[in-house]
Amino acid sequence: MGSSNLELHVGIFVTSIVILTGTFCVGDTDIVDVAAINSLYVSLDSPPLQGWKAVGGDPCLELWQGVACVFSNITSIRLGGMDLSGQLGSNLNFPSIIEMDLSNNHIEGSIPFTLPPTLRSLSLSGNRLTGSIPDALSLLTQLSNLDLSNNNLTGQLPSSTGSLSSLTTLHLQNNQISGTLYVLQDLPLQDLNIENNLFSGPVPPKLLSIPTFRKDGNPFNTTIIPSPPAAAPAPVAMAPSPKVSPWKVAYGPSALTGTAPVTASTRKSFIAKSVIWIAGAGFLIFIALGLCLLMLWCFKRRPEKKTAKKLDADVFTSNKPICNDSVFEATDLAEKGKYEVPYRGTNLIPKVQDEQEISMKTVSATSDGNHGQEPINTGAGSRLSSLQPPPQHSLPTIPGEKVVINPVMTTKVTETQVMASSIKVYTIASLQQYTDSFSQENCIGEGMLGPVYRAELPDGKLLAVRKLDATASMGQSHEQFLQLVSSISKIQHANIARLVGYCAEHSQRLLVYEYCSNGTLHDALHGDDDRRIKLPWNARIQVALGAARALEYLHENFRPPIVHRNFRSANVLLNDNLEVCVTDCGLGPLLSSGSTGQLSGRLLTAYGYSAPEFESGSYTQQSDVFSFGVVMLELLTGRKSYDKSQPRGEQFLVRWAVPQLHDIDALSKMVDPCLNGNYPMKSLSRFADIVSSCVQREPEFRPVMSEIVQDLLRMM
Repeated sequence: MGSSNLELHVGIFVTSIVILTGTFCVGDTDIVDVAAINSLYVSLDSPPLQGWKAVGGDPCLELWQGVACVFSNITSIRLGGMDLSGQLGSNLNFPSIIEMDLSNNHIEGSIPFTLPPTLRSLSLSGNRLTGSIPDALSLLTQLSNLDLSNNNLTGQLPSSTGSLSSLTTLHLQNNQISGTLYVLQDLPLQDLNIENNLFSGPVPPKLLSIPTFRKDGNPFNTTIIPSPPAAAPAPVAMAPSPKVSPWKVAYGPSALTGTAPVTASTRKSFIAKSVIWIAGAGFLIFIALGLCLLMLWCFKRRPEKKTAKKLDADVFTSNKPICNDSVFEATDLAEKGKYEVPYRGTNLIPKVQDEQEISMKTVSATSDGNHGQEPINTGAGSRLSSLQPPPQHSLPTIPGEKVVINPVMTTKVTETQVMASSIKVYTIASLQQYTDSFSQENCIGEGMLGPVYRAELPDGKLLAVRKLDATASMGQSHEQFLQLVSSISKIQHANIARLVGYCAEHSQRLLVYEYCSNGTLHDALHGDDDRRIKLPWNARIQVALGAARALEYLHENFRPPIVHRNFRSANVLLNDNLEVCVTDCGLGPLLSSGSTGQLSGRLLTAYGYSAPEFESGSYTQQSDVFSFGVVMLELLTGRKSYDKSQPRGEQFLVRWAVPQLHDIDALSKMVDPCLNGNYPMKSLSRFADIVSSCVQREPEFRPVMSEIVQDLLRMM
């Protein structure tokens, strides 16, 4: 009787807990899991799988075919032998998945660079996968079972494979993987199959003690294989069979019930333990409920203005530490005259506002258009001054200068205020004189906003004049144009082309910049023989570094942050010393409006610079990072971002190059022939790693520009 009452109370308590938790969970699948499985479905060419959808849905509640869940998270996907095609895609961001079995299908393409770090079992055998095994495999620290057999994988095993400290089963047979096996020698392997590959060299002695080791069909150098040790180590206790899912071993019925007979005492013990566990779970749920209510109350009490202020602050704050070694290295290079050191990141600058005010210290314009001084050195000087910030009262200010927060504000900016920032106002007549009436001989570029002309002043000084098309400034008032000029004039950086003047009369709008004698990076790499510049490997790293610093300044150090929106090799200029000056900075408002915005989007996509998210109309700082990665690919390969003269599969540079970046043999063949093999392989590999991170399909996986700057500095 007592036992029945106990069971009744337990049942009532369990029911109440289920009802309580149901009010919070409602059986809905985690939205991150839903997004990932929707993406996988589309990448697999939308196969006829029960329940699967391209958008939305509830895989856990609706019991999608091959999907297993625990609470609201997908923990297993088993679709072996389902006649699937397509590719794996790049969004496998399942936060809690443990097992993924897509074996014995027709899946093509490469293995994604990003795999869920929670995976314990991954089987992609019996497909048509190509390319090499990605370095990111090292992030799968819980992986115990990996089967990539019967594919078309090439390249060597990445060195990061040696960090798979839980790996017990590895099947790689029937591929074309090359190199040696030393990277596997310290893993706790119990089952290793590498048959029918291209592995060479001697077999490490430690591998010979693996209980199941199959290696036939490889060109090993058997003459120098060391003799195996006398005794093999004892097998790991309770190691799961490779044919059994780790999830089944850990959570299957046998793991819970065992094989002992169920007696009355056992039943009472089980019920008592269940009561304790359920009571504890109920207590934790009530605590969680209390915390949720407390957080909700706090959010309601928080004023909206404070929230907005905090979000604004987060935009301008960098959490990335600055490597001291890199700072000194950059200083040494600056002392040698190789390049100036521009702003290094927000960690070296006490206040962004102070930086803005310091950068606004410019000289007055002279009548002949020559400002009498070189552009402000925003490099080593500001880096040193930021280590010992000056007192607030010593910061220089400009009387009457208006700080522009938004280029399209309603606040009017007068020409007097614009000129206070050393920006000279030119007349149409003077610019016609300096450009020989905008002759075709002086046209040095055609951009999305209008042509660019070379202008020569009476004293011989050269300037670059961008003549804005009528469509580019359509709907923009005179005051708004002055607002834009004022905003651009505040952009002061050694690697950004400096605006020195403007013209706004007779419905004509022109922007006047400093002149860079060596043209664009596009011409240097892809132009005619008379415009091409021989760039050795170190010079290419310098160019990438200069461009990265320019974007770092725009994204992380300038207030408000600026998205370039049109970053490509044609907008990377080179001066007399082959130092980078990025142009078109701050012109985003013109590029994102009306017909010009549509044209810029089409051209970016056509030229192969647009990030995937740009197709849906989204363009962010991370989209700039993608375009920067494309420019790095141009530096690496010497190829254009889009070249219709190439074979169909090689016309878009990103699509052709990215699958080969982690195959050292293929990478060597991709390098610009103009380099004649004069580059260190280690440096080449690091360069390729940076490119790979920049052109990730998902924006959140791309690094911020300050990280890229640090990575490039370590290569110098």
